[in-house]
Amino acid sequence: MALMFLNGGGMRGGPLHHQLQGAALVRVARSAPRYRYFSVGDRFPAMHEVPRGGASVVGEVYDLPLSVLRDHLLPAEPPELELGVVELSDGTACLATVLRESFLGTEELLDITEIGDWRAYRAR
Repeated sequence: MALMFLNGGGMRGGPLHHQLQGAALVRVARSAPRYRYFSVGDRFPAMHEVPRGGASVVGEVYDLPLSVLRDHLLPAEPPELELGVVELSDGTACLATVLRESFLGTEELLDITEIGDWRAYRAR
């Protein structure tokens, strides 16, 4: 099992939540304030760690079997994202999907760091 921080469609009620195969929600959490947060073509969010100018992102932490990560969640992720490790506001390290460096600066990225919450952004 591994802790996985989700901040987009995999959260409860999201279109990818079924990919978790019933994994247990541990808690709602916020990331440490070290990330820029983007909408990628209004299709999904992406976090990117920065040395300064970052903010906290809202998400959910799941206790995810590694087989579910390998067989269900990662194959459903878009090519702009990769598996990484993020820090939560309480210092906990969690797996998460993060923006690949090669996609920084692309036209599809809209910085939504000030909102810091995919659901709130989508509700606008």
